[in-house]
This record gives sequence, structure tokens and C-alpha cells, in this order.
Amino acid sequence: MDNVTKLIDWVNGIVWGPLMLVLILGTGLFLMIGLKLMPLARLNYGFRMLWRGREGQGEGEISPFNALMTSLSATIGTGNIAGVATAIAIGGPGAIFWMWCTALVGMATKYAEAVLAVRYREVDENGNHVGGPMYYIKNGLDAKWAWLGTLFAIFGALAGFGIGNTVQANSVANALSANDGLQIAPWVTGLVMAVLAALVLIGGIRRIAEVAGKLVPFMAVAYLLSGFVVLALYAGDIPNALVLIVSEAFTPTAATGGFAGAAVWLTIQFGVARGIFSNEAGLGSAPIAHAAAATDNPVRQGTVAMLGTFIDTLIVCSITGLAIVVTGAWTSGETSSALSSLAFETALPGIGSYVVSLGLAVFAFTTILGWSVYGERCVEYLFGVRSITPFRVAWIVMIPLGAVAQEFLSFVWLVADTLNALMAIPNLIALLLLSPVVFKLTRDYFASSAK
Repeated sequence: MDNVTKLIDWVNGIVWGPLMLVLILGTGLFLMIGLKLMPLARLNYGFRMLWRGREGQGEGEISPFNALMTSLSATIGTGNIAGVATAIAIGGPGAIFWMWCTALVGMATKYAEAVLAVRYREVDENGNHVGGPMYYIKNGLDAKWAWLGTLFAIFGALAGFGIGNTVQANSVANALSANDGLQIAPWVTGLVMAVLAALVLIGGIRRIAEVAGKLVPFMAVAYLLSGFVVLALYAGDIPNALVLIVSEAFTPTAATGGFAGAAVWLTIQFGVARGIFSNEAGLGSAPIAHAAAATDNPVRQGTVAMLGTFIDTLIVCSITGLAIVVTGAWTSGETSSALSSLAFETALPGIGSYVVSLGLAVFAFTTILGWSVYGERCVEYLFGVRSITPFRVAWIVMIPLGAVAQEFLSFVWLVADTLNALMAIPNLIALLLLSPVVFKLTRDYFASSAK
């Protein structure tokens, strides 16, 4: 086992090395420039399309609004609480700055992914619209690139059981068992989550989208309101916290309190890696959900999709990160969800830990639902519609197993992190090759809408 862990750790160091970070940020920056900063300039337009998208406007199984909620259900999870905390615990406050940078250019990446997903989607044997990187690689590029789509589907199916299932279940089980006021046994948490997930998965993407459309807005608003209360209590410390975040993004982070200090490279690496883990821009997962949207224009859905990165990282992750910095919890030596819990508990004694524990539980549960869609579509691409039912059974079984497998959590995190990068590579290559299509569709759409 140790040798396997060392091997995967070595691979992880390569796939999340300088080349990968340049590829992710570079692709996002290239797309943002090619789109002439449209994702930033048209942010208000995206929110208008989101509001109008509560009802379908074309062919597809779910509304544009619920497509974004399904995507957000997969992205707003442990990355927003445990992932942000881990980035700060290892890389220091400067990691938040690099998460912001990843999100800003990631808006262009997420936009391009959704545009291509709708443009090149197909209808499967069950009459459902399916799409994502494997389909826009297959239908948008020459046949010589088809192997990239297969690779993405393999990595996506495997990654789902890590990032979208066992890691989430384990994080919830740990949070609820470690909370002094709850102390729920991990096996109980895992069993309850498995039963609830099974009830939802029976209805397929339509049921998942309906649940996500109700749960995601509720949980996001509840968590954000709690975070705003924390920041209001420490309002005077926010300016200094922002200065600290920016300054330590470019200078070595000195050891202080329980924090061991970090080199600039470590700050950048964990800021970008955890940013991607949180908002998934560039991974190619979100466009799988957006491909099912009932829309009559790829660009319109793209403007809705780019809001996912904005909401996930620039809003939700920022609240968590700022709370950790302004309360001084980042110097405590704690890490993961325990660090976020400490920050909220410091500001809201007797309440804060419950906010984080329950928030993490709901966030992670919806992530399990959202990623089941991604994994299912990847498996369907590889083996056909007959593989859907066996996949759902395996998915449900892995939830309680993940909840109780504490000794393997660090290994699962490592594997999930590695598979994330391996998913991103074929997707980013396809985005670069198909970028002229994205640019042309965008120009034509806004030129016609301006008339």
C-alpha cells in the first residue's frame, strides 16, 4: 500500500506540476482574451439569462436554471469548506488570491465548456440529451482525436467515485461524528445518505435537477448569511486580511502560531489546485450537466454556466477563506473542515461549529447527487445505456463504504486529486482546438442580439 501511495504521489506531483498550472490558467486566459473579456463584461447578462432560464426554452430534459443548480450541486461541496481550509493551512492566506485568479479566468473556461457541450450534444437511446467533453471531442474534432474523449470518460468515471462520492461521504461522517453536540456514528451517516441518494437517483437527471434546484439555493444562502455574520463581527479586520492575502500571494509565507510557513510555489500550487477542486473549471465535469439544458442556443447556456465559477469560488469560497483569516484561525495548526469549523466557532460560539457541520453535510450530499450524473454519463459513453443501472447500484454502495473508511481518506484524496488533473488534460486540449468555434458562436450571437 505504501508503494502504491508513493507512486500516485509521484504522479500527482507531475500532473499538478508547473505545466498543468500553466495549462489551466493559460487556457482560461487565452479564452478570456479571445472572448474579449465577455464573461466579465456580460456578468449581468448571465444573471438575467439565469432568471429567464427557470423555464426551458428549447430541447432538453431540464431547465437552464436547474442545469446550473445541478452543476453547482456538484461543485459546492467539501472544496468550499475543507478544500479552502486545506489550501490556507498549507499555502497560507496567499492561496486565496490564487484561487481568485483561477476563478476569474475559469469563468471563460466554464463558458466555453458549456457552449461546446450544447453545440455538440447528442440524443441517446433513452431520448435524453447527452454531452460533455467526450462528445465535443467526438463530434467537433477529427476522428484522430477520438481517443481523448475515451480517456476523459475513463478518468471521469473513476474520479467520480473519489471526488464525488467517497470523499464527500467521509467528510460528512467525520464532521457529524466530531461535532460534540451531534456525535453521529459514521456508519449511520453513510447509511442515511445512501438511502436518500438512492431515492433521488431512481428518477435520473430530472429528479436530481429538481432536488438540486431546491436544495442548492437554500443551502448556499443559509451558509452565506452565516458567513456574512462572521465577517460583520470582524469587519474592522477585513482590510488587513485582504492586504495579507495579496501580499502573501507573492512572498514566502512566514511561520506564525501553528502555521509552519510556506514557499510561494506551494501557495500558488495549493491555491490553484484547490480552486480547481472547488469550481471544477477546466475539468470538463460541469458541461455534462449543461448539455441536458432545455435551451435553443449554446451561447445563452454558456452565459448561465459561467456563473457557476463566480458563485462557487468568488462568493462561497471567499466567505470561508476570509472567515478563516479574519478570525486568526489559520495560525491554529488545524486543517481541513476542522479549521473552517474553528473559524466559525470563534466568531459564533456554540453555533459556528453546527453551521459548518450541517453546511458540509448538505453541500456534500448534493455533490454526491451532482457527480452521479457526471459518472453516469461517462459510463454510458463507454458502455452504452445498459450500464446506467449497474453504475447507480455501485454508486449507492460506495457511499456508506466511504463514510466509514477513515484510514483510507488521505489515499482517496490523493487519487481524486490526481484523477482531476488527468480529466482536465484532454478537456483543455479540446477547448484550445475548438476555441475558434466558441469565438465565432459568441460573436454571431451578440452581434445578432445587438440589432
